[in-house]
Amino acid sequence: MEFREANRQAFPDFHNGAVDPFGPLDAQFLVVGLAPGLRGANCTGRPFTGDAAGDLLYPTLTAFGFASGIYGARADDGLTLRDCRITNAVRCVPPDNKPIGAEMKTCRDFLGQEIAALRNLKAILALGRVAHEAVLAVFSARRADHPFQHGAAHGLSDRVTLFDSYHCSRYNTNTGRLTPAMFEAVFQQVRDHLMARAA
Repeated sequence: MEFREANRQAFPDFHNGAVDPFGPLDAQFLVVGLAPGLRGANCTGRPFTGDAAGDLLYPTLTAFGFASGIYGARADDGLTLRDCRITNAVRCVPPDNKPIGAEMKTCRDFLGQEIAALRNLKAILALGRVAHEAVLAVFSARRADHPFQHGAAHGLSDRVTLFDSYHCSRYNTNTGRLTPAMFEAVFQQVRDHLMARAA
């Protein structure tokens, strides 16, 4: 709380609050990230908007038909999501981008409510291990049975499959841990899964 209050003082024009999900509630596909970035979603009020992670995520969503418009790194850029919704495991920016256990547990209820509200949900993409484990907790699934691995897919129920990707953070892309091709391969998995379910 002290960290967020300090941000309000330092950045009075920022959103500086819980960041709501983005995208239609009838979506089949949910992207789950870690938490709002200090100068990204915490500033703009829209997930993955205004930081380097959005620079990779939104063009990739557009390339696979999950978004339309031009990503302008602003909440009012006119970009819209199609059959896709985006949220985070933690709703407010954490200190040093590292949420603590209590914060994860508190926000898990919000994530659970979000997933339950998506009646057409068929695929979830977890961006990073923290998001992966938060989704597992919502489904009461054992971590040992569903280890995080880039490119992995986990059946969580008869209806929902969880896909894993390394987070599209600047650190991961700059170090080569995640390349655009690797990221696109996961989105192709999701698109193929949704097409197979529709057949």
